[in-house]
Amino acid sequence: MLLPAYLFALGHSEFEVGVIGSVTLAGSAIATLALGAWGHRAAPRTLLLGAALLMTATGLGFAAFAMLWPLLVIAFLGTLNPGAGDVSVFLPLEHARLAAAGGSSTERTTLFARYSLAGALSAALGSLFTAVPAWFATQGHVQRVDALRSMFILYAAIGALIWWLYRRLPMPDATSSGARPAPLVASRGIVTKLAALFSVDAFAGGLVLNSLLALWLMQRFGLTLEQSGLFFFCAGLLAAASQLAAPWLAQRIGLVNTMVFTHLPANVCLIAAALAPSLWFALALLGVRALLSQMDVPTRTAYVMSVVTPAERTAAASFTAVPRSLASAASPALAGALMAGGALAAPLVLCGALKIAYDLTLWWACRRQPLAGD
Repeated sequence: MLLPAYLFALGHSEFEVGVIGSVTLAGSAIATLALGAWGHRAAPRTLLLGAALLMTATGLGFAAFAMLWPLLVIAFLGTLNPGAGDVSVFLPLEHARLAAAGGSSTERTTLFARYSLAGALSAALGSLFTAVPAWFATQGHVQRVDALRSMFILYAAIGALIWWLYRRLPMPDATSSGARPAPLVASRGIVTKLAALFSVDAFAGGLVLNSLLALWLMQRFGLTLEQSGLFFFCAGLLAAASQLAAPWLAQRIGLVNTMVFTHLPANVCLIAAALAPSLWFALALLGVRALLSQMDVPTRTAYVMSVVTPAERTAAASFTAVPRSLASAASPALAGALMAGGALAAPLVLCGALKIAYDLTLWWACRRQPLAGD
């Protein structure tokens, strides 16, 4: 939410905002790929502590520099995420630990739903903090850019807090099943297929990252940063509420059906929002999308963990996340170029159409795939 406002305050253009978003996602993809290939050689605790320190350095770097090239380097090497979900190296490490804690696919879905719920609520709370820089600038009599910069210092402080928490958290080197992390071998085929499918979804999602969707609302309807933050807070609460329904629905219709049949109407709402004639109509459609579009997050993760062997879970989480990051890295720059050229609605329509194609293909390809991780 704050990333485009901060970059605009520094004097960067819409296209440069999109480029920084692409570089951020590309860097996350390469780091996650390295984790999947060589991460089994190091203790998960050590990797998580290193990721927390990198998060702290990222926040301090964005606060310290204003020129494009230093910001591009920090975006590539760091952990900053311009979207709504986590695409950093934290993801596969945490997913593997959670999968080891759950026995059956149903238990794993419930665990991942709680994990996603905590993330969605935290993201919603973070959206409310977009109003803090304006208050700080007014009450503290500081420049707006300095007020925005202070939020990146807060981001760095949260990274330090995460480092402290992970130092206190027991983190065994092997999963509870007794299987040590291993590279992909037996599950390579299904992981490759899922990675290809997920990359289409991620490329589409990169067209409407939260930072770009906020930019669209500001440009199309004149929303202020504070108003956009309030909307994304409400949308985050709707997304969080849907996480609670995901395990219940998956237990009744299956993981794949839950992913597809909640995602399809959400993408129709996105296309309709792009063509909406009024602000309130667009916000209502985006709210329905928020309520439905995130139900596939815990089910998708639980599905990946269920179709691979326990020893391959960290590698599978990494190698399914990498194509998502790589694919989504290309699209923010495209979206920024389209919006800079005057086609404000084009990224939303293109995103919805691609995601609908992904949903249908995923259902056809995986509807009969047996579960191997139970």
